[in-house]
Amino acid sequence: MSTVTIVSMALMGILLFLLGANVTRHRAMRGGGNQAPTDPADPLLIAIRAHGNAAEYIPTMIVLLLVCSALSDSWLVGALAVAALVVRTLHALGMLTSKSLASHGPLRDIGALGTYAVGVAIGVTAIATI
Repeated sequence: MSTVTIVSMALMGILLFLLGANVTRHRAMRGGGNQAPTDPADPLLIAIRAHGNAAEYIPTMIVLLLVCSALSDSWLVGALAVAALVVRTLHALGMLTSKSLASHGPLRDIGALGTYAVGVAIGVTAIATI
């Protein structure tokens, strides 16, 4: 497994934990207030969804990258790992800088579309390397 792939997967894991810590920070700042907001402009809800969305995609991407790395030492696996890190980071930044979950911005949209494209590419790569 290449160093690039390992570092990219580790950074995605770190991103997931930092997003979780951000939720904890928002909950602590709120104190005893509403811990289950529904307002799409609520900073706590934005933090919860940024973390939740990352938790939905990052583990699957990491597992697929591990499978690809076990089956192939191609440079493509490293490139896909870097791409996965980039799109997941863009998506998180896009969500966290949004004033509301009801609106979309370029970072969030590129991150989302990139997640789908890179995720499918990693899956296809895993199948193709068998």
